[in-house]
Amino acid sequence: MAYSSATELILEAKEKKNLTFSQIADAAGCSEVFCTAAIYGQQTLSPDQAKAVTELLELPAEVERDLKSIPFRGANFSLPPTDPTIYRLYELVLVYGDTIKALIHEKFGDGIMSAIDFKMDLDKEEDPHGDRVVITLSGKFLKYKTF
Repeated sequence: MAYSSATELILEAKEKKNLTFSQIADAAGCSEVFCTAAIYGQQTLSPDQAKAVTELLELPAEVERDLKSIPFRGANFSLPPTDPTIYRLYELVLVYGDTIKALIHEKFGDGIMSAIDFKMDLDKEEDPHGDRVVITLSGKFLKYKTF
């Protein structure tokens, strides 16, 4: 997958400085997930957040500008995904999508879960049988309007 030059510069600086996404997010004052999405060109940082990231990583003003720009979300995505990690998430939606939809409608009514008024957390759960990935999605319920 080809990323923007800003993303490439950020990832190179992150590796060179031996920083984690969490440390960069702490400097920006936002969540690890949101900051990482911005680094990959899928979210927009505020001017202060973008400045904090570029100062931490000692990157040029062009990178700061890109972090503040409204992105064309999903532009680097193809279906089906070819990356194994991303494909497993795609597969999860293929297998459980109807179930998720049915349960949302049963519990909330006719509507959708927002991906705009939304937050996500990703954690590691230690398990003696193999560590587990815990992904929590929290989106506002949006009822379909009749007109």
